[in-house]
Amino acid sequence: MNPSGLKLAYLCAVMNAIIMGFSFLFTKIALEFAEPLDTLTFRFAASFAVMTIPVLLGRVRLNYRGKKLYKVLLLAALYPLGFFTLQAYGLQHATSGEGGILFAFTPVLTVLLAFLLLKETTTILQKLSICLSVSGVLFIFMMKGSGIDWSNMTGILLLFLSCVAVAGYNVLARRLLKSFTPAEITYVMLGVALLSFLSVSLARHATAGTLDQWFSPLASGPFIAAILYLGILSTLVTALSSNYALSRIEASKMSVFFNLSTIVSIAAGAILLGEEVQMYHIAGSALIIAGVMGTNLLGKKSGRQVQSTNRAKAG
Repeated sequence: MNPSGLKLAYLCAVMNAIIMGFSFLFTKIALEFAEPLDTLTFRFAASFAVMTIPVLLGRVRLNYRGKKLYKVLLLAALYPLGFFTLQAYGLQHATSGEGGILFAFTPVLTVLLAFLLLKETTTILQKLSICLSVSGVLFIFMMKGSGIDWSNMTGILLLFLSCVAVAGYNVLARRLLKSFTPAEITYVMLGVALLSFLSVSLARHATAGTLDQWFSPLASGPFIAAILYLGILSTLVTALSSNYALSRIEASKMSVFFNLSTIVSIAAGAILLGEEVQMYHIAGSALIIAGVMGTNLLGKKSGRQVQSTNRAKAG
């Protein structure tokens, strides 16, 4: 594998976590002006429109001829459709803290699915590192007073299924990227999401007789700024970069980077909102970072590394 391509893949994974970490803040801003479904519609409209420009100009070439497009549609059904829908309804019955706790287990689910469907294997040290990263997230949320109320089984189940959807996306995308480019997959994902959320959003407003209010959030500067961040950076850029990273590194290694977004959220709250950083934030963040590094550095040697080691011993 091209070393420069591998470095770029890891850079994309880290960039993803940073963008996702700030997305929680911008989502809060957007939801002050619009309903969740309307926010998702505007978010994907912005991302699809921005990507369409280079496609029309020929800067980004897409070729779906002779390819099994239905598999990409299945991917889009998992993420973003499945994830955002399940998360939205799950959070109606559960707290954001419960959502954060459950989402931390996404790397574990990804490892299981990657083993079952892709035959990806991880070493014992990698498994322990993933658990270390998960424990760092859990420690932060627990110290903040968050926990899981098992009486909210509907919300917990929906949030858990949203994590399964992301894990399934990581695994399926890893397989599809052998025949599709990251741009080809991303463009279909964004288009499907936009059409789906737009249809449901307009139908709900038409039923409620509030179609005239659909564009009203666009009169707000903060809402537009939030939508541009969520649409361009947190949707388009993260989709392209995650698909690129998944084309270069294993799904299990990629998924553990999601937990870094927890650290970024803490930093964003401290820098932009003046929230106090406690010692448990630092301790939990250290566990997360150690887990991410261990997952990606303690794997099995690649064939090229083994060959070079054997040559050195023979010499």
